[in-house]
Amino acid sequence: MINLVREKNPMPEQAPDVRNKNFLEVSSGYTEEMAVSEAMRCLKCRKKPCMSGCPVMVKIPDFIAKIAEGEFEEAYQIISETSSLPAICGRVCPQENQCEGKCVHGVKGEPVAIGRLERFAADWHAEHYGDEEIKPAESNGHKVAVIGAGPAGLACAGDLINKGYEVTVYESLHKTGGVLVYGIPQFRLPKEIVAAEVAKLEAKGVKFVTNAIVGRAITVDELMREEGFESVFIGTGAGLPSFMKIPGENLLGVCSANEYLTRINLMKAYLPEYDTPIQHADKIAVVGGGNVAMDAARCAKRMGASEVYIIYRRSMEELPARAEEVHHAMEEGIIFKLLTNPVEIKGDETGHVTGIECVSMELGEPDASGRRRPVVIEGSNHVVPVDMVIMSIGTKLNTLILDTTEELAANERGGIGADADAATNRPGIFAGGDAVTGAATVIKAMGAGKTAAAGIDEYLSK
Repeated sequence: MINLVREKNPMPEQAPDVRNKNFLEVSSGYTEEMAVSEAMRCLKCRKKPCMSGCPVMVKIPDFIAKIAEGEFEEAYQIISETSSLPAICGRVCPQENQCEGKCVHGVKGEPVAIGRLERFAADWHAEHYGDEEIKPAESNGHKVAVIGAGPAGLACAGDLINKGYEVTVYESLHKTGGVLVYGIPQFRLPKEIVAAEVAKLEAKGVKFVTNAIVGRAITVDELMREEGFESVFIGTGAGLPSFMKIPGENLLGVCSANEYLTRINLMKAYLPEYDTPIQHADKIAVVGGGNVAMDAARCAKRMGASEVYIIYRRSMEELPARAEEVHHAMEEGIIFKLLTNPVEIKGDETGHVTGIECVSMELGEPDASGRRRPVVIEGSNHVVPVDMVIMSIGTKLNTLILDTTEELAANERGGIGADADAATNRPGIFAGGDAVTGAATVIKAMGAGKTAAAGIDEYLSK
């Protein structure tokens, strides 16, 4: 039986004025009854348009059908055929622009809550089968190195270990997970979930080497020549922060969203038992409008700031962050100053931030990105009093591996050059995710990792 209700089953959540003071997960997830009811909204479309929006091609109608039948473990197993990190993707993927964006239900109502159902299946499995024994895969004798333990690297390692490859993952930080642990806050993605996914890979035989900066401690060429790896996948992400290059960015109280979020998420600054240095400001401006900006702003509120501003030069319609994250931020009291662009950061005689000078904008003709170009309104300069500014205007690739790998080519964006199969110009070296494309989504990085795993398998099977 199909449930033709046009609206999604609402997600149980903490109240906004409660959750903006803690780092507990905002949403508690569907109950079994909610999941079955939501799954029954699926129209079982013959052409399965939702799958075309999924970078890892999860068999969406099939797993939803199993949930509708109450076969929750079977639903999880179907998802796991193509997705290495369902509990993570169900929480942080921009479903509204991917699978749910293609759902036929969305034409005259709300699409089926595919992401919430994926999370439900993964959480149900973890609760009921989380202690199951995982048997290591039988080795096929080939050795592959993966550089970066973020979503691309984990997905690549997962597919390769399942095919019998001996996989070693090198991670520059002291914990595995990449952006999943240093970038995404606990209230959106509990770190215990990331640790559990990594533990599954370790149980299958994947080796993780942390505090290993490839390009410094060892090069890609040395991994292949001296360590015996027959192929290498580079999935290092794009974690180098960008700044606006406006006056005052060197003042005390200005930092990148990457640094701020890393101190909170990876270094646990939000927990009193951790003595992590971090500025506790009262009024904070976050410059940018993406998911990282929302994460930084919402963290700032939870860290005790009385006023937190999102300063973004375009309108709400052009805001690139997920609609759900924007909605949650607004509920939690984040102040949106849209059509506003910073021109200078003000400071006092001691070198500390006292405000951010901005100009008001209006939207003109579309630019190369297809979005209407913001134009300055002359004479609109004004100062927003703040004592901290967090820059969240994007990231770029750290070129360390490009600089230290013999003859490895870059692409026109400054990332590592790779073709549609993730192969670089160097035989045996593959690359994917943000290291190639620039900053993107977790699921797209996973898709790139899976593509690379298939390419490596073909390369080593010749």
